[in-house]
Amino acid sequence: MNINFFSSKIINFVQHIFYRMKLISRLGIILVCCLLFLFSCQQIKPKDQGVIHLSLWHSLNPPENRDFFQTLVNKFNQTHQNIQVEPIFQPDPQLPKILTAFVGNASPDILFFYPEYTGQFVELGAIKPLDDWLKNLGIKSDIRPNLLAGMEINGQIWSVPMQTSNIGFFYRPKLFQAAGITEIPKTWEELRAVAKKLTIDKNGDHRPEQYGILLPLGKGGWTVFSWLPFLFAAQGEIITDHYPSLTNPGAIAALQFWQDLIKDGSVLLSAPERGYEEDAFLEGRVAMQITGPWTLIMKSPVDHQVFPVPAGVIPATVTGTASLFVMKTSPEREKAALTFLEYVLSEEFQTEWTMKTGFLPVTFSAARSQTYQQYINKNPLLKVFFEQLSVAHSVPSVAGYNRIADSLGRAIETTLLGKSSAKAALEDAQKRLEVIWSEK
Repeated sequence: MNINFFSSKIINFVQHIFYRMKLISRLGIILVCCLLFLFSCQQIKPKDQGVIHLSLWHSLNPPENRDFFQTLVNKFNQTHQNIQVEPIFQPDPQLPKILTAFVGNASPDILFFYPEYTGQFVELGAIKPLDDWLKNLGIKSDIRPNLLAGMEINGQIWSVPMQTSNIGFFYRPKLFQAAGITEIPKTWEELRAVAKKLTIDKNGDHRPEQYGILLPLGKGGWTVFSWLPFLFAAQGEIITDHYPSLTNPGAIAALQFWQDLIKDGSVLLSAPERGYEEDAFLEGRVAMQITGPWTLIMKSPVDHQVFPVPAGVIPATVTGTASLFVMKTSPEREKAALTFLEYVLSEEFQTEWTMKTGFLPVTFSAARSQTYQQYINKNPLLKVFFEQLSVAHSVPSVAGYNRIADSLGRAIETTLLGKSSAKAALEDAQKRLEVIWSEK
C-alpha cells in the first residue's frame, strides 16, 4: 500500500480526535457557565423571595420635605425586610392621572392625597375602607377626631391623616403699634374695626398706601380655602346630607362679612388667583394676611406675628390635611400597605416629620410627647396653629366636591368684585349645583 495513503488517514484521524476534543471542551465551558448562572440565580432568589414591593405616589414639596420623607421610608424598609416601600413623586395636579391609573389597573398601592376627593375614589371603588383595621389595631382614638371627620363617607373611614396644618392671621406688629392698636382682634367685629384703623390714605386720593387686610381674589382653591374658616366660625356649611347647601344663614353671613370689609375700604384684593403671595404684606402695603405656617413669611426678617382666626359665632379654622389611601389591589398587598400606615401614625414618625417640616402632629400621643412639647414651646408662631387644632374643621369629602368648590369660588369672586350681593351670589351658585346634581 501507498504510505501516503496511511499518512493521510492518520492525519485525518488525529484532526478528527482534536476536533472532538475541542468541541467537548467548548461544550464543557458552556455547561460550566450555565451551572454557574443557575447557581447564582439560586443564591439571589431566596433573598428576594416573599418581599412585597409597594409603590407610594405623593406630591410632597418643597424638595427637602421629599428627601426627608425618603429618609423616614428608608427607616421603615430597614426594619421590614418583607415589605419595601418606594415613594414616587407625582407633581400636582395629579387627580386625572390617579383616576386614569385606577381605570387602567395601574394605580399605586398607597396614595398620598387630599381627603376632600375621597368621594370620587369611593364612587370608583378604588380605595379600601379602614374601619376594621383601625378598630383591630386600637389606634383610632389616638387620631384627632376632627381630622378623621373629613375622611369619612357613608359612615366609613377611607384614609388616615399623615400631616395637617391650618390657617391663621399673620400681622405686622410695627404697623399695629403705629395705629395705636394694643390688642389683637378676637371677634369679627374687632377684626373689622382693626382693619379700618390700619387702612391709611395719606394724600386723600381714596387710594390707601396701606390696607388693613389682604383678601384673595379669584375662584380657585386658595380663595375657597381662605374663606372656609369664616364659614365654620358662622356655623355654616356647604354640604348637607351629601347635597350642596350654599344658602344657609352661616354661609351667607360669612360671605357678607368679607363683603363688609370690602365696603369699608379696608381690603386690598390680590392679583387674580394669587392670594397666597406675600409681597404686599412684606412690603407693608397690608397689615394682615390670611395664610398658614408654610408661608415664607415665617422665615422673613420683616417683623411679623400670628393670631388665631377671630371668632364669629364660634372660634374656628380650616385644616390643610393630606391623607394616605390604601388602593384596592390584593389582600397581601393591602395588608402590607396597612403596616406602613401604622408606621406613619406612630409617635416616632409623627414627631420626626412634624419637627422637620413644620406640619402639625395628627395624633395625640405625638403632640403630647415631651420631645414635641419642648419643640413647640420654642416656636411661638407655630404654637398658635398648634393651639388651633382643637377648633379646626375639615374640608368636606363628599363626591363632587370639586364642582361645589368651583361654584362657591365663583360666588366669592362675584361678591368681592361687587357684581352681586353675598346672598344673591350664593343663590345663583346653589341653582347651578342643583342642575348638576339632578343630572347625576
